[in-house]
Amino acid sequence: MARFPRFDLPGVPQHIVPRGNNRLPCFLDDSDRLRYLTLLGDALLSTGVRLHAYVLMDNHVHLLATPPLRGSIGRMMQRLGRQYVGLFNARHGRSGTLWEGRYKACLVDSESYVIACYRYIELNPVRARMTDDPAAYRWSSCAANLGQRPQSIL
Repeated sequence: MARFPRFDLPGVPQHIVPRGNNRLPCFLDDSDRLRYLTLLGDALLSTGVRLHAYVLMDNHVHLLATPPLRGSIGRMMQRLGRQYVGLFNARHGRSGTLWEGRYKACLVDSESYVIACYRYIELNPVRARMTDDPAAYRWSSCAANLGQRPQSIL
C-alpha cells in the first residue's frame, strides 16, 4: 500500500516526532544525544529548516521546526535518520532499524498552537518525571528559549 503524502507547507511550523522502534531507547547515553544534536545541526544547515524547540527523550524526540521549501522537513529527517542510525548501530554493535516507521508530523497553524507546542515539547521531561525543572534538563531547548543558555541550532 502506498504511503499518503505528508502535509508540508513552506513557512508553516511542524511538530515532528520520531519514536524508537517498539518504544525502545534511541539514546543509550549522553554521547548518543550529543551526536544526535550535532547531526541535527548539520541537517538543519543543509536544508535551511529553522528549529524552534526540541527535546530528546530516551525513546523519542520532539522537534518544532519550520521548512523554507516544500519537502525540506522530509529531506532533513531522512538525512538525520540515516546518519544517526548508522553511527548508533556501529557504536553499539547492533544492526537494523532504530526508528518506528515514519516520523509523525503535524502542521502548527496558529500562534496559540505554536505556544502550546513549545510548552508541550519543553515540559515533556517534567511529565516523564525526569526533572522538576525543564530549564535544567540538558537535552532540551528550554534553557535556550528562556535565555539561560546559548544554543546554536535554534
